[in-house]
Amino acid sequence: MAAPAEPGHSPGFHKPPALLRLKRKRPGRRSHSAAAAEAAAAPAPRGSAAARRRNPFSSLDNAPQEAAAPPQPPAAAPAGGDPSAAPFWQVGPSPGRGLLSSHPSAIALRSQPADLHSPLAVAKAPSSPRQEFPADWSIKTRVLFLSSQPFTWAEHLKAQEEAQGFAQHCRATETTLPQSVQEPRLCTELRCAFQQSLVYWLHPSLPWLPLFPRLGADRRMAGKACPWAQDEALQQVLMSDWAVSFTSLYNLLRARLCPYFYVCAAQFSVLFRAAGLAGSAVPTAAIAPTTRGLRHAMRSEGKGSRGCSTASGQGWHRALHCSLSSATGIEFSLPLLEESRSRKRKNSEERRETGTADGLGRGSSVEDAGEAAPSDDDDDGSFSWLEEMGVQDKVKKPDTISIQLRREKHEVQVDHRPESLVLVRGSDTFTLLNFLISCRSLVAVAGPQAGLPPTLLSPVAFRGGTMQTLKARTISGRARVQGGFEDVFSLEVLGPILPHALHALTLVLGPAQRGAFRALLSPHEPSAAFNSGLAQPQEGVHQELPACGLHPKTLEQLSQCPTLGKSSIRLLEMKDYAYTWQA
Repeated sequence: MAAPAEPGHSPGFHKPPALLRLKRKRPGRRSHSAAAAEAAAAPAPRGSAAARRRNPFSSLDNAPQEAAAPPQPPAAAPAGGDPSAAPFWQVGPSPGRGLLSSHPSAIALRSQPADLHSPLAVAKAPSSPRQEFPADWSIKTRVLFLSSQPFTWAEHLKAQEEAQGFAQHCRATETTLPQSVQEPRLCTELRCAFQQSLVYWLHPSLPWLPLFPRLGADRRMAGKACPWAQDEALQQVLMSDWAVSFTSLYNLLRARLCPYFYVCAAQFSVLFRAAGLAGSAVPTAAIAPTTRGLRHAMRSEGKGSRGCSTASGQGWHRALHCSLSSATGIEFSLPLLEESRSRKRKNSEERRETGTADGLGRGSSVEDAGEAAPSDDDDDGSFSWLEEMGVQDKVKKPDTISIQLRREKHEVQVDHRPESLVLVRGSDTFTLLNFLISCRSLVAVAGPQAGLPPTLLSPVAFRGGTMQTLKARTISGRARVQGGFEDVFSLEVLGPILPHALHALTLVLGPAQRGAFRALLSPHEPSAAFNSGLAQPQEGVHQELPACGLHPKTLEQLSQCPTLGKSSIRLLEMKDYAYTWQA
């Protein structure tokens, strides 16, 4: 008697245990094992685990098929409105998810709406479009441009177009494009301008090491070859070469030939800006994040004999350090912390006045005073108010050590946070140059980054700098929309995308994409604090920077006072040649 075939499998397929039991079965007698075999061969109830499980030895053609599930609505946006975290696109082929393109780099856009310019995964953008978006001083690690028009014009640049783009960058040539380009692929000026917008300058240049970002990059650098890690002589050569490049950049900045540059170390980053940028009439330097130890070292810079004694063990910068030392330390401000304290103080006063007017009494005033941020006046050790109340002998006064511990506690609370941003202005930036060159904590002493100088990023050439280009690739795919699919095109740009590069790319994409595209931006989070405004903004600041190598429109944008605070732009959208954005 032939055993019944397994449903959904090849006709001659039998489970091994059932086959053995059939061979041992005596004719004419129904055994318990045969009954169990028939029960195992019977079709499982629909929806059970056995029905969903496919036998790995069966053919794919006759495997059990489930009923097609109804189409699911697009995934909801994550809380907080972060477009970089929204799973609306996926790299690589996705079976059954709407990818119909055979392009090797095609993507499946799962939740893309029919209108590419409708809000997606973020809160609604400002309702009033503007002709320009605010300056964003954070460094972007990735930008994804989306459009209903193809990006084929950005593919496979000719050798002459690439060379012309490099020449335009080195000569700071201004390229003027029409408002709309009818045939972008045939427009040589457009393709050269695109290549020009991808160029930046880097030091040091170690192709096998990822030199940005440096904060939290130990895991990515682990296992890489670092011949200088145990060689102090090689470390000294690297640092000497780095100091020359750093000084060259600062000299260009003071001469208004370099608009800005970044110093990216393993523990913090520094943004130097020339006079005339970010609403300041003097050069500025912003450091984030900082710690209490770093701020204390900056205050103590140059006091006593610290300058020359520190330099005594570093022969490569001894003379420079001793000549630039300051006797008063580096003066700086904490704009975000001061803004927070001012806001809390103002709210406390308003609540106290409201509580007094409503007859809430002393309780509300005491509670609000406890919420207010501590100020320097609270830590000066003055207790004259106790004498005014006549209880100076009945209340135990805190000693000097307690006051110092309380002050240090509040100062340490902002360490490694955006509020720890330090702003240095004017001639103190020159002292900061000297301090950073001699700062021992600038270079890691252990780990994968041990002995590696900080990364210098600049939009213009400088001594010892290496020309680099951002990585750009076009991606085509199909997005599921109501009623079917539609073609969606995207351009992905990777690398340390500096503020001028983002604006230069928008100047190119506007005419090429007929004034309609959206961009999803992934910022380097620690650098978002650079968008905070100055502690004392100066109105009407205008400094001539004609030879700094930037497009006039880009220079005009970067000259405006920062308005983004601690945040950065994550969604940028152009529609009808007007911008909206979401931070």
